[in-house]
Amino acid sequence: MLQNTGKLAGKTLFITGASRGIGKAIALKAARDGANVVIAAKTAQVHPKLPGTIYTAAEEIEALGGKALPCIVDVRDEKQIGDAVQLAVQKFGGIDILVNNASAINLNGTLETPMKTVDLMLAVNLRGTYLTSKLCIPHLLKSKGAHILNLSPPLNLNPIWFKNHTAYTMAKYGMSMCVLGMAEEFRGSIAVNALWPKTAIHTAAMDMLGGMDVGKRCRNVDIMSDAAYAIFSKPPSYTGNFVIDEDILRKEGIKDFDVYAIAPGNPLMPDFFLDEAEGLLQNLGEQKGLPDSGKGSTTSSISGPIAETFNIIKGILNPDVVKSTGGVYRFDLSGEHAGVWYIDLKNDAGSAGCGEPPVKPDVVMAMDSADFTKMFAGELKPTMAFMSGKLKIKGDMTLAIKMEKMMSMMKSKL
Repeated sequence: MLQNTGKLAGKTLFITGASRGIGKAIALKAARDGANVVIAAKTAQVHPKLPGTIYTAAEEIEALGGKALPCIVDVRDEKQIGDAVQLAVQKFGGIDILVNNASAINLNGTLETPMKTVDLMLAVNLRGTYLTSKLCIPHLLKSKGAHILNLSPPLNLNPIWFKNHTAYTMAKYGMSMCVLGMAEEFRGSIAVNALWPKTAIHTAAMDMLGGMDVGKRCRNVDIMSDAAYAIFSKPPSYTGNFVIDEDILRKEGIKDFDVYAIAPGNPLMPDFFLDEAEGLLQNLGEQKGLPDSGKGSTTSSISGPIAETFNIIKGILNPDVVKSTGGVYRFDLSGEHAGVWYIDLKNDAGSAGCGEPPVKPDVVMAMDSADFTKMFAGELKPTMAFMSGKLKIKGDMTLAIKMEKMMSMMKSKL
């Protein structure tokens, strides 16, 4: 791991979304140097599903030797940001580093994403980053060695990163476009860079998206805080870069990356937007959209590996599995054994079979039949299939996550 050098002693960091996750990890890394940290986040009271508040984060920062200023901030609210900036300047005398970490995510397609959700992602990710930067820049210009760091990806225009979640990609790339523009606008005065992980990072949000088991294929937040620290140690001339966490740490001399793994030795899940991640874009040439899900497309899979899989599934359905899942799934399969199949894990003792489900499905999962077989054999995780583009999901994402938990119960018998 990257050692602290005291570089940030006395510096003031303004970090959005710093009550938990990567934002808090960056705050704690700076606190070890004796930095001042403004915790600009919404959570003032304990969240029922997510850990931490601005006040608990402040306690942790001060326990490590830093100074903290917890501020209730919704980055969509200009007054709240402005007030927090003024409080920071009054208490600490200025702002040296801004970290735009606050973000909203929804990984659904165009037709499945309500405009309220689109507006939220654009308002938090794009507008929130632009607005917070705009209000901090007058103070950053007074600092020697000022930095803006956006937690956003490189601008990869490969269509695969748009087609499954266009709204999220637009909102996240908006943060990256702020880097591109502001780095040039303030070149020589403020270093403006982006930081993005090479692999998935284990946070509470990742648990909600991918289930608890996904953590075994993630790295912890420390790799991002170490990478951010390395960036803050650079001069203002280091600007306009889209930095990948592992890459910059290798340049800093870090060789052992197992220390960042949640479960060392397990294969790591690549993050979004990086084509070079191993295996991430395999078989993209075959990903041509959702397969035909018409009722006439079910005939070719009545026998074969798909039918065999469903026969086993039928044999192990029980009320406990139904109770723990609570969803109706339709599978639109393409490839050699194309067809439509369903699993009802919502009604009575459950049912499964070929054709349309007996009631409206809560989730539609579209994929190649060969990948379906691998998924139910435990050889391919649904979250990995989704992130690599092999699996498309329409409907309730939480039920898709429950499907992964259900399969972990089933795979010993499949």
